[in-house]
Amino acid sequence: MNLCSASELVNNYRAWLKEKPQLKNLDTAVEITTPFLDCHNDYIQIYLLNSEGGLLLSDDGYTISDLELSGCNLNTRKRMEILHTTLNGFGVSLVDGALQVKANETNLPSQKHNLLQAILAVNDLFYVARANVQNFFSEDVSLWLDENNVRYVPDATFAGKSNFNHKFDFIIPRSKVAPERILRAINNPSKEGAMNMAFAWIDTIEQRKGNSQAYALLNNADKTIDKSISDALSNYGIISVPWTERSRYIEQFSA
Repeated sequence: MNLCSASELVNNYRAWLKEKPQLKNLDTAVEITTPFLDCHNDYIQIYLLNSEGGLLLSDDGYTISDLELSGCNLNTRKRMEILHTTLNGFGVSLVDGALQVKANETNLPSQKHNLLQAILAVNDLFYVARANVQNFFSEDVSLWLDENNVRYVPDATFAGKSNFNHKFDFIIPRSKVAPERILRAINNPSKEGAMNMAFAWIDTIEQRKGNSQAYALLNNADKTIDKSISDALSNYGIISVPWTERSRYIEQFSA
């Protein structure tokens, strides 16, 4: 991997985050329109409010409401467990249907990053092509790893060089014959998802030891993945694993 291109990615990503957001003053909050897109290709909006003892960032309930309107009801114990586990990984709370995180003037950028990553993760986790889909992709990946006796640590969070935290779904520890393997399950592969994965990997790679390798598991069970997505991941040393071709990677994960 070219270090100059890695540095360029980090710098461009930071500039993109800084330049793209649009702010609008409302009566009781500031509306922040971010450059990230939801599953409807609409820009994700979050809200900054004054709170007792500091600031509060919230999605105003949009993420969960939109999922339910799209036919993905979070009315089972398993789904709520998955939701809370995902949010906890980013330090984000679910309060009266809204995703929110407390902040102050010092940590506002990192907390904004955490909330946005949580929104994207929840959108991806519960993305459904059909309303009657029962299983979630990350759970399918976990079951597949278990079935193939692959040892792993779920839901690991690493601090990056940028001081942003990045969450990965599965960490397979290094062995005598294989390096540490870092996996992220991407249910709805998109340009934004590839960019987030690439930035997370580049931002944390220097913190890992022993030539760690990153893998993006891409759900192509009922969709065709644009080649530009796997190409973009490959440019930053991330191996794309199409779900329908997962059997080819059993030896790499179980080593």
